[in-house]
Amino acid sequence: MRKPRHLSSEERALWDRVAERATPLHPTRQEPAPDLAPAPKPKKPVGSRDPAPDFHIGQKASIARSHDIMRPLVDRLATAPVNMDSKSFGKMKRGKLKPEARIDLHGMTTAEAHPELVAFILGSQSIGRRLVLVITGKGKDRDQGGPIPTRHGILRHQVPQWLALPPLSQAILQITPAHLKHGGHGAYYVYLRRSR
Repeated sequence: MRKPRHLSSEERALWDRVAERATPLHPTRQEPAPDLAPAPKPKKPVGSRDPAPDFHIGQKASIARSHDIMRPLVDRLATAPVNMDSKSFGKMKRGKLKPEARIDLHGMTTAEAHPELVAFILGSQSIGRRLVLVITGKGKDRDQGGPIPTRHGILRHQVPQWLALPPLSQAILQITPAHLKHGGHGAYYVYLRRSR
């Protein structure tokens, strides 16, 4: 339960001036308004004060650690388990496998890119494609230095998350950043499961 708010001395003086000018509804009743000012707290004697703790704001903060909760995207994809044939995976990472189709999401908003990606991936799986290339672009640095940091390249970070969620997760076997000749960190290889 919240403590009641008490009137300040200025508010009390203003109320008294308004009350003097008002015409009472019951002139026979003469009850003064109760004084709602809070009672002053008893002060401790000067000699009985507790010593202040030796504390400074931020003294235990670790400056060395990163403030980003998630690991960098490249690290997360590199440590993801290999779900496909390891020989084919090695060829794919070295750029030796040629993608059968590609979609360029570069320049789209997230609202435009998500339905395009879903249609492309599910359509590719239904016609039997195995390796497709999703181009996101590396993104522009839009961080204005404010209190909330913004990520470098929104589609670059959003696309792997979309691929890991239904309905796309059931169609995908492996995701990895593309080789430099296919776009490097601005694109992803998506290896699809065989359609059943």
